[in-house]
Amino acid sequence: MNSPVTRPIALTVAGSDSGGGAGIQADLKTFAALKVHGTTVITCVTAQNPREVRAVQALRPSMVRAQLEAVCAELPPAAIKTGMLYSASIIQVVARFRFPGDPPLVVDPVMVATSGAPLLRPEAMQVLTRRLLPRATLITPNLPEAELLVGRRLQEVEDLREAARTLRQRYGCAVLIKGGHLGRVESALDLFYDGEQELLLEAPRIAGRHTHGTGCTYAAAITACLARGDSLVRAVQRAKTFVTRAIAGAYRAARHDVLLPGA
Repeated sequence: MNSPVTRPIALTVAGSDSGGGAGIQADLKTFAALKVHGTTVITCVTAQNPREVRAVQALRPSMVRAQLEAVCAELPPAAIKTGMLYSASIIQVVARFRFPGDPPLVVDPVMVATSGAPLLRPEAMQVLTRRLLPRATLITPNLPEAELLVGRRLQEVEDLREAARTLRQRYGCAVLIKGGHLGRVESALDLFYDGEQELLLEAPRIAGRHTHGTGCTYAAAITACLARGDSLVRAVQRAKTFVTRAIAGAYRAARHDVLLPGA
């Protein structure tokens, strides 16, 4: 009998989406599609569907830490992503934790759901920016999140450039601003900047798709590629292609479009 194939390990620290389209569920589907072993630390349980978030129940910080310790004791991750962290106390636990081997950390600063529901408590914003973002290898804010972080509207491609440089200087990490909500641009455009290299990542907008969980899937794909040994630039490029295909291959569940990672 042949020995089993060894797969790299990726960790997602995020909330659970009962609708199956975003959060932990989206991350695990993405990890599986990219052939990495997915591990999880659940921060919150949400009662949600593609239309709305009805309730959020955060786990105790001690339970978040217990999950981190359990995973890292036997399944040390080669790359990590964070998604919905929700509270200042949970962010503190994650920011203070010392991961074995100091793997790359992708921080998706989840603040507001597509439906408009808040996914980060107001008092947690300061802890996020002071404690966690400076630890990140890459941050992946969408347009509204980037606007909150820099404190101004972003309406043009040049605004994305300036915002990426501001965030890079402020936090010392690479930045990927997801410009899917950017007006006056026909393509789905994202801007990456790491202090030396800038990339404009473009893909055709796919008409008729109304999905959520795109940001989760994108950040998870970057994390999986990093776990497999890709450079950060290569991981971002591959993830852009991956998420574009996931949108194009979306399937229907009841009345809703659902991303298909690995399509």
